[in-house]
Amino acid sequence: MSLPNPDNRPLLIGPPTGPEAPFPFRMEGEVISGFGRGSKELGIPTANLPVDDENTWIKNIDSGIYFGWASLKLPASHPNSVLYQKPPTSEPVMMEPVQQQQQNQQQQQKQEGGVESAQQEKLVDQQSGQWQIYPMVMSIGYNPFYKNTVRSAEVHVLGEFAADFYGVGMRLLITGFIRNEKDYSGLEALIADIHFDCEVARQSLARKGWRVRELGVKEGEEEGELDGSWLVR
Repeated sequence: MSLPNPDNRPLLIGPPTGPEAPFPFRMEGEVISGFGRGSKELGIPTANLPVDDENTWIKNIDSGIYFGWASLKLPASHPNSVLYQKPPTSEPVMMEPVQQQQQNQQQQQKQEGGVESAQQEKLVDQQSGQWQIYPMVMSIGYNPFYKNTVRSAEVHVLGEFAADFYGVGMRLLITGFIRNEKDYSGLEALIADIHFDCEVARQSLARKGWRVRELGVKEGEEEGELDGSWLVR
């Protein structure tokens, strides 16, 4: 099924050989909560990064829609992490009274550790995470449809996630520009344009000149030639 394309926009951005100057750009930070509209109103969840106006390229870049690669340092506790171990679903093992008493004491000690202990565990979990790469499409600007007064960077990672990842480290390799931001007469037109942006990103990044080498080779895909080492080091 073809996507609506009222403006006859191209599905491929840039030459097959890869990004052209001034791209690629780099951006990184911890994922923060945004406006809360991506999932609720658009059905397109976004991850927000703080925009540092002191960063020269962000300050000078046109507002609009960009695409490229995102890496997330997903902790081992996140269901999408390659380090994730699914909790056992087998029936609980019956313990002897002494074993049960020891386990109860351990749980009590853990609870007595309070918030500080929980924060330490979260920090260790986060630090032991592993960078994972995904294609992405992002908006940098004010989003005229919503009349934002603060410039934001909203990233839509092209993948299915079983849980959110607020506070997770994110790195972006921005490889190209799709279009200028614009206002819309209604929500449906905005959603249709975003879906088309996502398809532009997928098809453009599938070419070997645009695909990062660090993804490896999967069946039916070309080996990438783009250096994405910064995303995972």
